[in-house]
Amino acid sequence: MSEHRTSLNRRTFLAAGAALSVGAVAAPHVSRAQEAATLRITGWGGKWGQIMSADLIPAFEKEYKCKVITDTALPFLPKLQASPRSAPIYDVLHTNSNEQWAAVEMGLVEPKIDPKQVPNLADVYPFAVSDKIVGVSIFTSAIGLGMRTDKGYPPVTSWKDFWDARYAGARGGYVIPVNSLGQAFLVMCGALYGKGYTDLDAAYGALEKLKPMKLVDFTGAMEKMLLSSEVGICVIHDSGIYRYYDDKPPTTFVTPSEGVLALEQVLSLTPGSKVKELANAYVNYMLSPSVQKKLAQSVWYSPTNKNVKLDEPYSSMLMTTPEKVSKLIQVDWKWYNARKDEIDSRVNRIFRG
Repeated sequence: MSEHRTSLNRRTFLAAGAALSVGAVAAPHVSRAQEAATLRITGWGGKWGQIMSADLIPAFEKEYKCKVITDTALPFLPKLQASPRSAPIYDVLHTNSNEQWAAVEMGLVEPKIDPKQVPNLADVYPFAVSDKIVGVSIFTSAIGLGMRTDKGYPPVTSWKDFWDARYAGARGGYVIPVNSLGQAFLVMCGALYGKGYTDLDAAYGALEKLKPMKLVDFTGAMEKMLLSSEVGICVIHDSGIYRYYDDKPPTTFVTPSEGVLALEQVLSLTPGSKVKELANAYVNYMLSPSVQKKLAQSVWYSPTNKNVKLDEPYSSMLMTTPEKVSKLIQVDWKWYNARKDEIDSRVNRIFRG
């Protein structure tokens, strides 16, 4: 890339640290040319959006003397694809891993984050920058099993318990062509009943045996079905259970013995961004311990910066140790996306047939 980047080493960040509303955050140098610039990013709504707009974004804008514009209107990729490569609609793309891989295949985002520009990258767990990740994972959720605890079900310890005949008609899953949790679960089916995560024939056979199963498009709908007892057991990510912690519903999250699938929140940079220094500073900011703690304890996402110290009960329940993180299974989305049309067609036949 021809544009100049200021060298931002760890010593420079620490020397430029400033106290923000969320705590002391290492602040990288941003050149005069990029002061008062506009950073365009994507993001989520709900509690995530509230925390970002009310606290974290204003603090970043104040520190870097910039304006941040956040697009929360899905889908993001068609808009990015339609914008000029030399003047992309976004500088930083925040999506899940499956969409990041689609974006990098189209040349819409850069494959990796430069550690020289983002010092906090040195403190993340290895999975956050693994070969299964485009850019960097800033948070993750664990995809496992959610259950009602008031139905007299026996203890569940394995993914294979989901196939128990007692749950016929009480299982909840996802419309696989549109939901990444459902897609990740399909991959797990291949590992459970076949030769590995790429054994699609075994995965299709396992899905057949789950019928009838109640299917939804989004996690929010699954949460409602579990809370209302429409389903007794379901595929869900841990934050979809934990976010109701204060209400004490009769539900629990199960971490299967075979491991949990990773639902990653990922940031990547667009090649044509005109504010690349500012974009790197934003990534570094989102990986800083104080920001990570603030969001983790607001939306129940597990931080990827291994130096983050969460309070209880977050520390006990989220993935905050190397031992817990070792149970994460990352989907090979590059492999999956290359076969998505074939998979979608077969899965549609299974559940409509």
